[in-house]
Amino acid sequence: VQLVESGGGLVQPGGSLNLSCAASGFTVSLRCMGWFRQVQGKARGRVARISADGTTTYAEAVKGRFTISKDSAKNTLYLQMNALKPGDTAMYYCAAAGFKSCEYAPLPTDYAYWGQGTQVTVSS
Repeated sequence: VQLVESGGGLVQPGGSLNLSCAASGFTVSLRCMGWFRQVQGKARGRVARISADGTTTYAEAVKGRFTISKDSAKNTLYLQMNALKPGDTAMYYCAAAGFKSCEYAPLPTDYAYWGQGTQVTVSS
């Protein structure tokens, strides 16, 4: 099982980025998948989740700006990030849970597989 993130980088406030997470060894569309972020010295926090049935949930801080989606044909998870703010600066990780429904996977410890992370920096 492998998850490989890409798409991070340096962007100005108000800009956009689209993160990708390519999966192998399992089927993205059959699991709860999530995006998390972590700032050095702080706990890893949940950003967005998508269940096998397509139900999505978002952290309050990103609602209306970020969109999580998945492409079954490419077995890839995405995070479209718009209207970025300096407070969005973090390492972003994708993760796969052992459940179909994210209702049963609210915490980082509920996710069995993690990518290596991609850095997002929002700065002028």
